[in-house]
Amino acid sequence: AVREAGGVTVADEVQVGFGRLGSTFWGFEQQGVVPDIVTMGKPFGNGIPLAAVVTTAAVANAFAGQGVEYFNTFGGNPVACAAGGAVLDVIQTEGLQARALRVGSYLRNKLALLAKSWDIIGDIRGQGMFVGIDLVSDPVSKTPATSAASFICSRLKDEFHILTSLDGPHDNVIVIKPPLAFIEADVDIFIDALGKVLVALASVELSSVVRTPT
Repeated sequence: AVREAGGVTVADEVQVGFGRLGSTFWGFEQQGVVPDIVTMGKPFGNGIPLAAVVTTAAVANAFAGQGVEYFNTFGGNPVACAAGGAVLDVIQTEGLQARALRVGSYLRNKLALLAKSWDIIGDIRGQGMFVGIDLVSDPVSKTPATSAASFICSRLKDEFHILTSLDGPHDNVIVIKPPLAFIEADVDIFIDALGKVLVALASVELSSVVRTPT
């Protein structure tokens, strides 16, 4: 429908690409579409500044045919490109996509067990190594628990040196995007820390629906 209307389909793979979802290498593969443009970035260089835009031949030819001169001073930087090639090699040789699927499933199962004891966990979403914990102040109405989410995110960082982030229109979703080198033992450490932070949250009564695990 997009192409019939004269548009192009763009897939943003900056966060979910390179095997992070586990079941597929690219996120758009799960949607059953072939995009006209694919953007990819941060994971490509594993800390080295590197990004890329991949297009169909039709899009590339149309861009070139407009007479617009484009160049990038650091485009094709050999150091960054070498890093990108090494990242692709490691993903393949160490089976990181398969690991993301396995460990991500383990992570969601552990979170589901934790959620049985804490009403503040309203939902657990995601795939592979890309997971969100939806925090709510009411388990029925699913009212976003923004203050509690901020407390948890900060406490994980300050006391356990675990970095997470907040997302969603109400900043009540804790986003977990661990490195693909994550293993089950790392998940156990995270779950233990999260459980302790939830106990601390209950003690300061930021959320009236938080209950102590049974």
